[in-house]
Amino acid sequence: MRELIAVAPGEVVFRDYEERELRPDEVRIKSEISAEKHGTHLSFFLGKVPNVNKEWDSELELFVARKGNSSLFPFHLGNITIGTVIEVGSKVDRFRLGDRVWGYLPIRETHTVDADRVSHIPEGLTDEEVLCIDPATVALMSVREGRFSLGDKVAVFGLGAIGLLTVQMARLNGAIFIIAVDPIEERRNLAKKFGADLTLSPEIDVGLEIKLATGKRGVDVSIETSGSYKALHQAIRGTRYGGTIVTTSLYHGEGIGLDLGEEWHINRHTMVSGIRVESEPYRDHPRWDRKRIYDTVIGLFRKKLLNIEGFLHTVSFEEVLSAYKTLKNNPNQWIKLGVRY
Repeated sequence: MRELIAVAPGEVVFRDYEERELRPDEVRIKSEISAEKHGTHLSFFLGKVPNVNKEWDSELELFVARKGNSSLFPFHLGNITIGTVIEVGSKVDRFRLGDRVWGYLPIRETHTVDADRVSHIPEGLTDEEVLCIDPATVALMSVREGRFSLGDKVAVFGLGAIGLLTVQMARLNGAIFIIAVDPIEERRNLAKKFGADLTLSPEIDVGLEIKLATGKRGVDVSIETSGSYKALHQAIRGTRYGGTIVTTSLYHGEGIGLDLGEEWHINRHTMVSGIRVESEPYRDHPRWDRKRIYDTVIGLFRKKLLNIEGFLHTVSFEEVLSAYKTLKNNPNQWIKLGVRY
């Protein structure tokens, strides 16, 4: 059996493995299809995250220098996997042989995991929708942290899976005017299809264009999902006095293109972080917790209120090494990579 492993920044290999004996509280799963997470996970794959040289100290709640010879690499690639249960531990009563399940499992031909790490495929969801549960949870967190409501104007920067889902959720949340920003024309066209009133390319002065398109006021909320400091700067410029900027993405490196001495210094904005679903408790805890976020996203997909048409580019397991080489050279090649076994 084989699994996909990142062994160094931008370097990926197949590694052989053998499954161990099944424990009483575990299930064994044969993978059918997996998907990658193009924002955070690709940043890890490319070695562009602080975790390369630092590690998170959960007690101090800050990054500190790595100790000794510890390293981020090697690590598994992939985010969500759908598969079929092929063995069931003696103490497991939730699953039966042949059940189709999903969970946060890497790109690997089989998985032997605790039964509580996977769930049944939600009724009414396609496989593609299940693979997009994760970007949808982040989009939902972004919209909720923006705290806008009926009649507000919203800009979404970056039209990957999270950004395109954010556009749709912004409309569902009552935004009366939505601006979507991305350099790729095909993604701007998808944003229009999904509810954006205006799309812009970052080749122009986006902050100025947003002001002009909103009666010289700016949007009430900007949601920045691209991880670009230049985009964050334009999000600040395009947000009206007293408005909110939500930083959804994982930023890395020096903040080239971001000047906090300009509009940020004058326009009394609020910038909100904490879109990471795993960072608990949430600001609106205990009313909202991780379970409610996931239940809500699954409900939105079940009611077909979210459209993921055009998101997934699927390759075979044999083609996955080549696909990651493509992502290394052009991370924006696809919105979301799927791998079928």
